[in-house]
Order: sequence, then structure tokens, then C-alpha cells
Amino acid sequence: MKEHKVKAKNGMHFVQMLRNFADNEDYINAHNSKGASYTLGHNQFSHMGKEEWSVYVRKGLVNMPSTEGNSVHSAPDNLASVPSSIDWEEKGAVTPVKDQGQCGSCWSFSTTGALEGALQIKGGDLISLSEQNLVDCDNRQGTPRGTDMGCNGGLMDNAFDWTGKNGGLCTEADYPYTSGTTRKAGTCQQSSCDKVSASAPKSHTDVQKNSDSAMMDALTKQPVSIAIQADQKDFQLYTSGVFTGACGTQLDHGVLAVGYGTQSGDDYYKVKNSWGTTWGDKGYILLGRGSQYNNGAGQCGMLQSASYPNL
Repeated sequence: MKEHKVKAKNGMHFVQMLRNFADNEDYINAHNSKGASYTLGHNQFSHMGKEEWSVYVRKGLVNMPSTEGNSVHSAPDNLASVPSSIDWEEKGAVTPVKDQGQCGSCWSFSTTGALEGALQIKGGDLISLSEQNLVDCDNRQGTPRGTDMGCNGGLMDNAFDWTGKNGGLCTEADYPYTSGTTRKAGTCQQSSCDKVSASAPKSHTDVQKNSDSAMMDALTKQPVSIAIQADQKDFQLYTSGVFTGACGTQLDHGVLAVGYGTQSGDDYYKVKNSWGTTWGDKGYILLGRGSQYNNGAGQCGMLQSASYPNL
């Protein structure tokens, strides 16, 4: 509680958190004794039980599209032409891990991550873009593809479209993130900062569903925004290795795929999260890669709804 600044509402709440922590300690030890491809450990969420964790996660995405958009990145004719691995973090196209805090704004972090990567790869500098700009200003209510509602969830495709029409986003430095503590969006303040016009996408492309080949090929171009199911206990307590545990396809969290490769014989996608560096492997997770996950829908459903911006 001291390390992660967790506070109890009252004595009963403290006791419940302690019980959850003890249960999670037992779960971590039992899992790690099995020698699986990934390890679990304590983090800022260790005091949460299963139901509390599910509620915490399931507020980040809204109205996921049931079909792909007009522009689709299809699987290549020859997968042999795709490199065996790629890592955009190592290539300098990924900003440091950020923390969304107590706000269902994962969609905005996934969006800025994809835009930051695309901008750097196109030949620009690596610029940290403002999630708060999206949380405060992107109001997409009533649109065919759904709604963006600040801390109550949104959709990356919507945010790409809005950013294009908005003429880009402000920088993180000029419009810093504050919703992690206030739990709600504020008044739009983008008039007080200069937008990075080069960050305005002309369009966005959806990645062909349920296709590792299409995803890998897309990732050779730039980082890709993906949606996953993150409400499982193993995901909550993940620490390192290739995550091959049970994980469904009820998409509830937006993150950023930044590469792929193989570790100790296990194929993976490298994914940047927005829960700070105290979660996972310094803020990252390696999701298992292959058709064996969810009948081809990808580990945690990551192949079901993926897209990237075209600058």
C-alpha cells in the first residue's frame, strides 16, 4: 500500500484488500511453481479480487465494431518475405510507458502510441502526444462506429478519425495527462497549445481479422493499435515471459502492439500497456502468437480488432 499509494476506505476495506493480497500471493506461488512460459508477481493491482479487477478493466472500450473498415491490411501472399522479428521500441519509435491511472482511457493511449510511432517512422522526431487532448476534446457521440467518452471508454478507430479532422494532437508536454486522478474528462483546453499537424492521419487501416500473417506484415510497417481481453487474473499479475495462459476474446482494453519475435521457442507479440512500469515487464507483455490461441482470434483476442493510422 505504501509503495503504490493504495488507501483503504475503512477498516473493512483494508481487511478485504489484505485477503485479496494473500489470495493473490498463494496464486502467484502456485503458478510460478509450474514452470510455465510466463511468471506472475505482485504489482499495484495485487490488492484487487477477481470481480473488482473485472470492473476496473471493463470500462476502457465501447461499441467495438463488428466488421472491418473500408481499408484493410490483408495477409501477404508470401509470409516468407516477412522478417522473423521486429521491435519498434528498440528502433526508437515508441515513447516510454505511460500510466492511465484511475480512468478508462486506454483507447487514447493506444491511439497516441500508434500516432507517435507512425510519425517517427515517417521521418519525424519521436514526440509524446497528448492523451488528455483526446480524453477532453474527442466527443464522438452518435457516430456509426460508436462513442468516445473520455474516462468511460472509447475506440481507437474513432480517435484516429477525430484526430485527422482535428488537425493533429497537442504534445504531452503542452497538454499533460491529469485524468488518472480525477477519474473524468475536463474541459477541452487544446486552444492553449499548438497542435502537431503532422500527427493528423489522412485515414486509418484495419488489419485483417484472425490473421497472424496480416498482423505480422502490418507490424513491419509500424506499431498497431489492438484490443484485447485483460480482465483475467493471470493478466492482472503478469510479470515476465510469453503469456500463454487462458485468455478470452471479450475485448475490454486498448493497447499497442510494437513488434513480434520468439523467446525460448515460444512465438510472441510484444505489447505496450498503459498501466505504468510497475505492471508487467516494465510496462510490457509478450502475448503468445499462433493459430492455437482462441481458434485463430489471437491471444486475448488481439487479432479481432486492430488498426493503424496513415499519416
